[in-house]
Amino acid sequence: MQRKPLIGLPACVRELDGQPFHVIGDKYVRAVAQATGAVPVVLPSLAELLDIPAALEGLDGVVLTGSPSNVHPDHYGHAPTPEHEPYDPQRDATTLTLIRAVLARGLPLLAICRGMQELNVALGGTLHPRVHELPGRLDHRRPASDDLDVQYGKRHSICLAPGGQLQSIAGGAKEVEVNSLHWQAIDRLADDLEVEATAPDGTIEAVRVRNAQGFALAVQWHPEYKVLEDPFSTALFRTFGEAVAAVTKEVT
Repeated sequence: MQRKPLIGLPACVRELDGQPFHVIGDKYVRAVAQATGAVPVVLPSLAELLDIPAALEGLDGVVLTGSPSNVHPDHYGHAPTPEHEPYDPQRDATTLTLIRAVLARGLPLLAICRGMQELNVALGGTLHPRVHELPGRLDHRRPASDDLDVQYGKRHSICLAPGGQLQSIAGGAKEVEVNSLHWQAIDRLADDLEVEATAPDGTIEAVRVRNAQGFALAVQWHPEYKVLEDPFSTALFRTFGEAVAAVTKEVT
């Protein structure tokens, strides 16, 4: 009997009651469990204490989650300002190394929101801390509401790159509506990334790793939220899950 695939999700480090905790949003682990057929495995953000090669030996794929924190600008050569905050240095020190190792091994990678920004930085790109302040850009920030269905509701359409991987996942559609909510966005795109989708204002909303050995896709929106209630989100996670299952079959 073939074992279930294992998908790793790096945690954020948060202080609760004066102590550090490794935490991850329920919607991410729930989406993995519901839509991929895999077992979600939370990876602690222990930086240099985490043996990443050993961790990847037992995993079949990785999901990089969103987070309230931002990648520290030191990692892409910008001076830190209050606009770049808040930070999670333990997560940065873990995920930026993890991303390169995942791509080197050819493991399937799905990056979401902060995860897409981490991917861009890990491969040499830069970020803009407050994209809504740029001339001609939309306000991509989360709506001021306590209702999660409002916060994570559809915000705008995205234009899918013709012939791209996302367009294939979307059944050939040219545009889809997404629940994109973020302050930061890609500024300079890393050389090894290819744009898969853009917002109406030109903001990059999805990328894939050019010439990746396996599935390596990143999105700026939140397909994990109520993943089974949105056909495009379901298709994205299930396509990722199929890539993960193929890895599992190879190593079993």
